Amino acid sequence: MIAQSTIDTVFETARVEEVIGDFVNLKRAGSNFKGLSPFSDERSPSFMVSPVKGIWKDFSTGKGGNSVKFLMEHSQFTYPEAIRYLAKKYNIEIEETEQSEEEKAITDVRESMYLVSEFASKYFQDVLLNSEEGKAIGYSYFKERGFTNETIKKFALGYSPETWDAFTKEALGKGYKLEFLESTGLTIPKEDRPFDRFKGRVMFPIQSMSGRVLGFGGRILTNDKKAAKYLNSPESDIYHKSKVLYGIYQAKQSIAKQNNCYLVEGYTDVIQFNQAGIENVVASSGTALTPDQIRLINRLTRNITVLFDGDAAGLRASIRGIDLILEEGMNVRVCSFPDGEDPDSFARKNSHDDLVAYLEENSKDFIQFKASILMGDAKNDPIKKADLIRDMVTSISKIPDRIQREIYIQECARIMDISEQVLMSTLAQLIQKDLAEVNKKQKQEQKPFEVHRNQKPKNTGYSGGDPDDPRVGPPEDYPGEPGYYQEPTEKVDILYRLERKVIEILLLYGDKTELFEDVLMTANDEGEVVFETKMKEYKVYQRIYLSLQEDEVELSNNLFRDIFTDLIAFYHQNEKFSLEQYLMRLHPEFAQEVTDILMEDEKVSLHNWEGQNIFAKDKHETIGQYVSETILSMRWFLVDKIIEELKSSIQPDNSDNTELLSMVVDYSKLVNSFSKKLGRVMSRYH
Repeated sequence: MIAQSTIDTVFETARVEEVIGDFVNLKRAGSNFKGLSPFSDERSPSFMVSPVKGIWKDFSTGKGGNSVKFLMEHSQFTYPEAIRYLAKKYNIEIEETEQSEEEKAITDVRESMYLVSEFASKYFQDVLLNSEEGKAIGYSYFKERGFTNETIKKFALGYSPETWDAFTKEALGKGYKLEFLESTGLTIPKEDRPFDRFKGRVMFPIQSMSGRVLGFGGRILTNDKKAAKYLNSPESDIYHKSKVLYGIYQAKQSIAKQNNCYLVEGYTDVIQFNQAGIENVVASSGTALTPDQIRLINRLTRNITVLFDGDAAGLRASIRGIDLILEEGMNVRVCSFPDGEDPDSFARKNSHDDLVAYLEENSKDFIQFKASILMGDAKNDPIKKADLIRDMVTSISKIPDRIQREIYIQECARIMDISEQVLMSTLAQLIQKDLAEVNKKQKQEQKPFEVHRNQKPKNTGYSGGDPDDPRVGPPEDYPGEPGYYQEPTEKVDILYRLERKVIEILLLYGDKTELFEDVLMTANDEGEVVFETKMKEYKVYQRIYLSLQEDEVELSNNLFRDIFTDLIAFYHQNEKFSLEQYLMRLHPEFAQEVTDILMEDEKVSLHNWEGQNIFAKDKHETIGQYVSETILSMRWFLVDKIIEELKSSIQPDNSDNTELLSMVVDYSKLVNSFSKKLGRVMSRYH
């Protein structure tokens, strides 16, 4: 179990903009940073990072929190995994505390698998660099490929000995459990003698975007025809090959900086390019490109350049992945190398400048590339040419953006010497067909479920008619038009907003001292009870707490009530309130709501309202008024509810409603006093 002192050091050291900057391309926006959301597909930045507050907010999905919460949301880390990642990033030594037997029994299985994989990576590196067999076989192979010592260390390359159980024996001897050696695929189970999966192979650790070792690729160096040339770790709880890209950890910052990602096929292609000074390159590792892999790149850039070998047959097979890239809304270019060359060999033979120049000069738009590759076969055959054009239009139909589709249609018409009208007609048919298939699939998925008669349909925007309809905005932009469902106007939940304001005040101003009006009950010279008003200083959090206690009011929203209790306890336990310290120990369940509140004002800088002469009111200038207005408004609202309930209880005809009517009158007087107080508060500050 990680010691609390380590957790505190991690929170104090980690800078939210540095942590998130490893995954998202951030740009300065005043005192904040903004970028494209890593959780949704968007073109305008709605992701905001506040270094001052130490938090982030994604306005497109509503997610938010601190550095740890980001890693938990983005990389699917558990809380301990996120702390360990940050400790490693900032070179903080992790202090462990003794675990109870129960805690040991429920230790996270995934964490154990990560630890085993990390140990294996270090073991293979050590064997490569320090054993006779590793140096003679593995190290020599990498040197022959032209890899420098720096490159070998950067990619943590290693070697697994030829002995059947060398790694397994070493791991068991170090105390790692056999069950985790087997679940990660490093060891193959056998009743009498478990053995190593990767024996006699050079090793390529496969890392996540955050740098954790997920699995391995191993290349055999002998001419054994019965053994696979390359062998990958099997699927496991931590390794899903369809969701991983080789080299993404080393490439992520360069991809974001260059705003482009080179996509290759093999491990050595990535490493050779990286060594040549082109670091924004990743590989699908021999698997067919998947949507999850494309989305991984999309977190860093919308631009992909696919690099192909010079082999013509390989080119035809590989360009199928282009449609997937287009379907994800990415911009794609393609570059092929001369016959007999691949990215690895070409990078080895050319200098950095020559390689960069070649990529710039030979990278083509996917339409031009498809035409140049496939026109050779179709040139003198009208049927093949028609098939090629249809294939190109099919690719264009995958592009979500209507304007881009039209531009590509124009380009295709020019290259293939065919009328735009014919291509547009074909495009419309393809889109209509795709839409019909999607609708059919959705209906099939909905069949097993019975829809409640009062359930509202999901607001999905345009849902019928011409698939090329220009109405790309939300339904409210097209009121009353067919094909658009409009949500009915929702009734404003006043109490929810007031309670949310209470939490906002406690977070932003709770520790400030302000003057508030107190009503005191005293006796005059005649001995009569009279009420006097005096101004008295209170801490804001004290005033709110005492006011709610006086009225015996408890927040109705469960989440707000829990946050309120947590905040008041924190104020009472700490002589001086620090928002940064509170956010450090913020309970994960509260993170999103607290971040929503704290980042509310950041919408101003996100949307540049001041640039449009729209200025937000600065609450700092009127904290006392803001607090008093909120408390009085909440009390007024609650009393109004009581009055309405009393009125609804009044019986008609000859029933005796005297007591109820008397209560209504009393509560109405209370409402009048609230009204007068609210008026005084307003006038005092204006």
